[in-house]
Amino acid sequence: MKKLLLTLTIFAAFHNVSAQEITLDKIYSGYYRGKGIAGITSMKNGENYLVIEQGGIAKYSYKTSHKEGNLVDGNFESYEFSDDESKILLLKQSQPIYRHSFLGVYDIKDLKSGKTTSLNDGKPVQEPRFSPDATKISFIVDNNLFYQDLNSGKTTQITQNGLKNKVLNGLADWVYEEEFGHARLYEWTKNSNDILFVELTETDVPEIYIPIYGKSLYPSEMRYKYPKAGEKNSVASAHIYHLSDGKKTKVNLDQFKNYYIPNVVQTANADEIILITSQRTQNASDVLKVNTKTGEATKLFTETDDKWIDTDNVTLEFLEDNSFLWGSERDGNRHLYWYDKDGKLKKQVTKGNWEVTDYYGYNPKSKEIFVQTTEKGSINKVVSKINIENGKAQLISNAEGNNSANFSKNYNYFIETSSTVSKPYTFVLKDGSGKTLKELQNNNDQLKKLQADNFTVKEFITIPNGAGDQMNAWIIKPKNFDPNKKYPLFMFQYSGPGSQQVSNSWDNGNGIWFEMLAQKGYIVACVDGRGTGFKGAKFKKVTYKNLGKYEIEDQITAAKWLGTQSYIDKTRIGIFGWSFGGYMASLAMTKGADVFKTGIAVAPVTNWRYYDSVYTERFLLTPQENPAGYDDNSPTTYANLLKGKFLLIHGTADDNVHFQNSMEFSEALIQNKKQFEFMAYPDKNHGIYGGQTRPQLYQKMTDFILENL
Repeated sequence: MKKLLLTLTIFAAFHNVSAQEITLDKIYSGYYRGKGIAGITSMKNGENYLVIEQGGIAKYSYKTSHKEGNLVDGNFESYEFSDDESKILLLKQSQPIYRHSFLGVYDIKDLKSGKTTSLNDGKPVQEPRFSPDATKISFIVDNNLFYQDLNSGKTTQITQNGLKNKVLNGLADWVYEEEFGHARLYEWTKNSNDILFVELTETDVPEIYIPIYGKSLYPSEMRYKYPKAGEKNSVASAHIYHLSDGKKTKVNLDQFKNYYIPNVVQTANADEIILITSQRTQNASDVLKVNTKTGEATKLFTETDDKWIDTDNVTLEFLEDNSFLWGSERDGNRHLYWYDKDGKLKKQVTKGNWEVTDYYGYNPKSKEIFVQTTEKGSINKVVSKINIENGKAQLISNAEGNNSANFSKNYNYFIETSSTVSKPYTFVLKDGSGKTLKELQNNNDQLKKLQADNFTVKEFITIPNGAGDQMNAWIIKPKNFDPNKKYPLFMFQYSGPGSQQVSNSWDNGNGIWFEMLAQKGYIVACVDGRGTGFKGAKFKKVTYKNLGKYEIEDQITAAKWLGTQSYIDKTRIGIFGWSFGGYMASLAMTKGADVFKTGIAVAPVTNWRYYDSVYTERFLLTPQENPAGYDDNSPTTYANLLKGKFLLIHGTADDNVHFQNSMEFSEALIQNKKQFEFMAYPDKNHGIYGGQTRPQLYQKMTDFILENL
């Protein structure tokens, strides 16, 4: 770290800034790190909650907020109760596989007898799940489903055909996991008699191989199935396993939309499971009710959209009478709709020019649902309770900032997690009406350290685009900002569909690095243009079939607008982004080459033909159906336009956005005689971390900005 300290010391002296400042050294030493509360779970009685602490899973009283001791002693990564809370599943250690999947070693503790049993004899498993009657626990090993009887200890193998890169049972393949947002594709019936599971046959899915260099004489290979846009996907089918006789029934889905089966959901009925299926274009989804005794599937309803349905963001909640709540954007904003048990619409529960962003639960006694919404503005998230019958609503969280809630089972209490751009995360215990009972945890020490190091609060502004929209933006100015001076501008964005970077919330990630750059004399700004989320479906979905076109137009427009401000030097504008943001930075440095002097693209998609099928086709259809949508919005197509200083960064073992993207873009730049800088991180995935990787990466980017902007 000596080079880092020397660099920053010289820069501080040259620019006459305070020696008391934010540095990369402090950022990566954990000096500014905040504190949280891990693993909050309400117990069934509604009067106690649990959290993960060093040395055990601690039990607290909602009423007094006092610790009542440890429910379980030991160190655990996570835990899960059986429905009756007679047993608890304890994750002792894990090994990540992809974004959501991991191998875990688990213990099961009987809280009545105190007996502890190892799951699967202590060998790693995936996606364990208690049966509702707490007598069994299911799990996956080597793509096959099993269950362990918790009374006898006997383990039964449910499927036998699971094989790596061939067949998965009850488990998502790479693209399902990445784009539908979860790894488990099976569920118990409410009566614990049957398990419905999805079988994915990926034999014909093209395989990607990635060299792993390590320190071996010859590199090894990581191989897995990865369906790129327009290529073959896994063949999905649904099956029911009957525990009574060990037989299986295949569910006939031929008359329904059955290309994808993203969700398997338990209902309130004993012999029933819900499947949510989708056609390949993802603009229509069937919600199917499966009778697990007979295997018969019937359609409750079909959700349609003229563009796409967010198949990765499903809200489906069954109430005690088996009526259910469903999230939809059909009126232009994401709201909740109430259906009866047969799929007939009863009413739209929430309505307004705002969106439901999370659903927490339903209190049958008060007939109220608890939700997170944007009703106080698209950059804020607040928590409300709404009577499902008369629509009466009450705000129960702070009215500003980013607020989320963890409710007691009886909804008499909740723990509110909240932050704003100027206030780090706090954890507050409140009653069901939103009255503060006690602050449980704050991060005032984190804020004091940053304030001592001349932390500057973000300002929110709006910027017009060419379509007449007002785009949300934030801006960070140097501590001693002088409106009569001209400052270089460094823009950050992500811009992916439905995303949000301009939020009234604390940023523990890049935010502190941006503060450091501001101290070095840069204006830092971020703009959420068309395609981003929480401003309605029209604003988000205007990018359909033209992913990247309007997003980069808005970033260029925003840069030009900011460049007209008296305090910004329009000849010194830079841009940075990661993943989709790296794609945008690459477009900015080509299509926007006359505006942007400097750009950094980390792990960028450079041609959507190289990205996965589920994500890409949701927004672009297939390359066969929409070739122009792919080629006209690829930075590779515009490699001849590059002018400024460009830094391209990628991990060689990126399983998500393959290294191939940066290789193709590099070749296009080379053949157009364009000079640029490139940094490859050996054996690093999409996150580019491990050891000293992140400090080295951010030092490199910092140096690049200081030298070229």
